[in-house]
Amino acid sequence: MIGKMWDGEISYHWRNLANLAGAGYDTGLWGVGSEMLLPGIEEKVAFLSRPDVYPDATERVETKETHLSWVFLTETQAWKLKKPVRYDYLDFSTPEARLRNCEEEVRLNRRLAHDVYLGVAPLTLGARGELQLAGKGEPIDWFVRMRRLPADRMLDRAIADRTVNAAEVRKVGALLARFYNQAPPVALTPSEYRRRLSADALANQQELAKPEYALPVELLESIIREQLAFLRQEPRLFDDRVRAGKIIEAHGDLRPEHICLESEPVIIDRLEFNRDFRVLDPLSDLAFLALECERLGAPWVSDLILETYRDQTGDHPPERLLAFYKSYNACLRAKIAVLRLKDHGVPDWQKWTGRARQYLHLVT
Repeated sequence: MIGKMWDGEISYHWRNLANLAGAGYDTGLWGVGSEMLLPGIEEKVAFLSRPDVYPDATERVETKETHLSWVFLTETQAWKLKKPVRYDYLDFSTPEARLRNCEEEVRLNRRLAHDVYLGVAPLTLGARGELQLAGKGEPIDWFVRMRRLPADRMLDRAIADRTVNAAEVRKVGALLARFYNQAPPVALTPSEYRRRLSADALANQQELAKPEYALPVELLESIIREQLAFLRQEPRLFDDRVRAGKIIEAHGDLRPEHICLESEPVIIDRLEFNRDFRVLDPLSDLAFLALECERLGAPWVSDLILETYRDQTGDHPPERLLAFYKSYNACLRAKIAVLRLKDHGVPDWQKWTGRARQYLHLVT
């Protein structure tokens, strides 16, 4: 879907084109009468890969593609550009939608990374049709602008390099404990919460069972069957969490690569594009992290974070609830992995189906 101009974006471009023509700009340069009025995502990526376009002087730009964004790393900053995509669970198909999402990402993430998220900046088009970064022309797209974090201090890298220590991990646990403790509870009933978990479990199964992924169907069915049985047999465990105010707007994508072990740790990439995906039990958020730490061969890291959380919050949920959340999140992570195969370009089929299979085996 990258590079495709949605109908809403086309109308936005026509509207802005009319505004620019009224201001005396030479709109004839932009191909009036065709759909290619403004640069597509490929042209934007090529432009943003050039070191000379950035206000912070840099000798090189590292370009990284994620499922939903392009990220451009200069020597001191990171510029995140949302892809013009639309899925069932998000809509980035127009510049207005991407602007709203950028603003929400900055707002939400300043809670756990207050000095990292610098703000929102425009990609503009000049009077002669030239692209400019935060220039004086017409805004045609938007960035989240961030301070660049040291790559060697990201938790996934520190685990791989064996440079992470217990004191640093405890600081992360303390940061998360404060964050979870200060978050107001989300208003929903116990039955609504259990129904949502059941529906999500079945949705995970429906996607993962598609024959093109060639995942172990019997294993998947066994995992989902156990999840649904646990929800039926232990409703009080979930109901107690709701009544205790433990369902909050959490992080929603708590992975080692989003945790930076600076002198005071910061946690980035809190999930912003769909509120429902971050309405969670903190224990589920931590189980999500535990899966990734186990996959990287460092379960002690998430165990220590969970221990710190329990010590600082006084929240001691039963181990069987943690086991449920690990199983539930394993299927969710597997689903996210196979959905990468729907990205633009030639997919790395073995990598992502192998990753999905790995998550399923982590909880058997």
